[in-house]
Amino acid sequence: MTANDSLIIFVKNPEKGKVKTRLAKDIGDDQALHVYHRLLQYTKGISKPLNSEKLVYYSDFIDNNDLWDNMTFEKHLQNGADLGERMQNAFAEAFARGQQRVMIIGSDCVELETYMIKEAFAVLESNDVVIGPAKDGGYYLLGMRKFYPTLFENKPWSSEDLLMDTIIDLKKLNAPYYLLKTLSDIDHAEDLALMSKLPEQKSEDWF
Repeated sequence: MTANDSLIIFVKNPEKGKVKTRLAKDIGDDQALHVYHRLLQYTKGISKPLNSEKLVYYSDFIDNNDLWDNMTFEKHLQNGADLGERMQNAFAEAFARGQQRVMIIGSDCVELETYMIKEAFAVLESNDVVIGPAKDGGYYLLGMRKFYPTLFENKPWSSEDLLMDTIIDLKKLNAPYYLLKTLSDIDHAEDLALMSKLPEQKSEDWF
């Protein structure tokens, strides 16, 4: 893994009522925001040790005074009409700059660890695409060494069919791909047990 590799991290600006909305139906907006803060902190922790370029893409506005320190993480704004277009544009920008391997993760998976991201980059030595399947039928990671825009087009985002539809596209493209271990995202109250592994955040982490 080198500076010619890019890790894109898609995040939402942590604002009450706008994050973890499915979870908020069970635990309320305040607790959902607290959970999201902890997920962001965890995602930062597993990303920081990587030797790749690290890019944080915000949903609404770039925050230069948050937990993502500006010396480690390059900051961008997501651009596009839907999630697929925003992800496609982020990948396109990285490949246009000459990056060799480009990978995207979100901030919802506390089972994802640093070594798994390293493994995913290594897999791209012999595969065009790597996917980390999520138990809800989506994916927690997507990486490419060759840009396939089709993977972001006409997809059922936040649907149990997303992973399968993506694999169908790869088969049509005859693109060699590799599936990582299936992990769980934090989307519902029953998923919160997974967060017991996380330390409570310290207030100074947010300034």
